[in-house]
Amino acid sequence: MSDGSRKALPKSTFHFAAGLGSGVLSAVLLQPIDLLKTRVQQSGSHSLSAAIAEIRAAPHIIPALWRGSVPSALRTGFGSAIYFTSLNAIRQNASRIPLLALPSAGATAMTNTTPNSRHSSSLPKLSNTGNLLAGAVARSFAGFILMPLTVLKVRYESSLYKYSSLVGAARDIALREGLRGFFAGFGATAIRDAPYAGLYVLFYEQSKRRLSHLYGNPSPSSSDTTGEKKTRMAVSRAAGINFASGVFSGVVCSVISNPFDAVKTRIQLQPDRYRNMVHAVRRLVAEEGFRALWDGLALRMSRKALSSALAWTVYEELVRRAEVTWGGGPGKQVRGAL
Repeated sequence: MSDGSRKALPKSTFHFAAGLGSGVLSAVLLQPIDLLKTRVQQSGSHSLSAAIAEIRAAPHIIPALWRGSVPSALRTGFGSAIYFTSLNAIRQNASRIPLLALPSAGATAMTNTTPNSRHSSSLPKLSNTGNLLAGAVARSFAGFILMPLTVLKVRYESSLYKYSSLVGAARDIALREGLRGFFAGFGATAIRDAPYAGLYVLFYEQSKRRLSHLYGNPSPSSSDTTGEKKTRMAVSRAAGINFASGVFSGVVCSVISNPFDAVKTRIQLQPDRYRNMVHAVRRLVAEEGFRALWDGLALRMSRKALSSALAWTVYEELVRRAEVTWGGGPGKQVRGAL
């Protein structure tokens, strides 16, 4: 790897800021879907119409739809920042391990900084095993750190609690349940998030790779003498590839991991009724049937597909722009990052 390529690699600051921005944006925009998903999963009635009717009965429907947006934005924003920063660091180190590196690809191909690269991303490239492990480890780490905010977010969204502020919610949990209350449902969350994130990164990278080969950068036209038109088209195409890959990966992984999400929500909302993951699964199935494990699937699938696609697309674009603006990369590195 040349000195120029090494200087063009993203810095952790870029990844943290880009992850924070993309996470906050996706959380705020899609909060109504997340709130409805929580209400459906809490009820046991499996009814989306009942959840919508409950919100419509509120005095002010807009604030009711965005209830919990502050803890959601904090949790998703900082969670995305920690996740993307950790993921990039793990992938950078894993790319040096032959077992985890992309087969038949050298250091240059792994960072995609060559002008001839036909890929929508400048992030490190790993094998399927590498992507699976990197995503799972990074998500588990971020999930543990942000678990207290996750509990606050879920309870704030639920109609079972009438919290008026985050401080009041935190005080109530501390008094009633102690420190353990802030980590309620972590087992189910970890089992949900680790496979989800690992499979997501795997599917996302595979989809990007295949779409990039199918719809790579177009050749510059004879009238394009400055290269600006080509770069602009390439940026648009790269964003489209990343977004489509994100939607596809989010849908597939949401279907696989939804039972763990349903169990996690019940434990976090009613820790006295559902003591742990195994007990929650048995009680849910016994009282409500296997269907309860798939409560909120359509809402979660829609929300995760859109939020993941939006977060990853914005994240990758912000990192690319940060590299160009503050990383000192020349124009050829802009094209190589697409």
